Amino acid sequence: MTDVIFFDLDGTLVDHRGAVWETIAQIIRAAPGPTAAPDELAAAWWALEARHMREYLAGECSFAEHHRRRARSFLPMLGEPVPGDPELLDAWVAERYLTAFERAWQCYPDVRPCLEDLKDRGVRLAVLTNGDPGQQRAKLARFDLLGFFEAVLTPTELGAAKPAAYAAACRRMGTDPSRAVNVGDMLESDVNAAARAGLTGVWLDRGIDFVTGGPSPTADDTVIRIERLTDLPGRLDSGLGGRNGQARVSRT
Repeated sequence: MTDVIFFDLDGTLVDHRGAVWETIAQIIRAAPGPTAAPDELAAAWWALEARHMREYLAGECSFAEHHRRRARSFLPMLGEPVPGDPELLDAWVAERYLTAFERAWQCYPDVRPCLEDLKDRGVRLAVLTNGDPGQQRAKLARFDLLGFFEAVLTPTELGAAKPAAYAAACRRMGTDPSRAVNVGDMLESDVNAAARAGLTGVWLDRGIDFVTGGPSPTADDTVIRIERLTDLPGRLDSGLGGRNGQARVSRT
């Protein structure tokens, strides 16, 4: 019986990649002397985000510093000077990036119907994300989703990022991994890693690779796969097959 369902956030509940691409396109259009084509610059920003986010998750820098590191590398590509004062870098990030980024957030249309169905069934829900707690809660609040979740769990609360966070998240929610499901769009980190930690991993295949922007990766037929979150309640109710065994919804 399933006790808790964890949801990834970026790429699962909110279109993070789309928001980044829209924001960087705006910044590039306003750049005084871009050094490459818009697609190349956008790809460079995405690579910088991945690199410096890993440093943040490894505890090598603060969330604010990871933004500064991105800006220090990216500003020369735009033909802009790099401020030596960290406060000026913070201002650039806030005014040029974060303001537009937050405006560009979009919630996927299948999210609310899925969550409403699961809550009606009495399933406990939580968000498990590697993002910054303030920013991730702001995304959920923007779309009035916070009330669906018992907890929003990040490396700040758990002391670990995914994949190590799966065990910590189960302890935090007072459940055994065998009674927990993790739903996410990343085949390796959200599904395979969750399965290795003893959870049932469900792959939300939205038809795009979150990292590359290309087609979805190929999964073998033992992976539990859905194309829409609205498919999840029915799959849970009928039992999930595949290498993770079965998971039925515990009704209250």
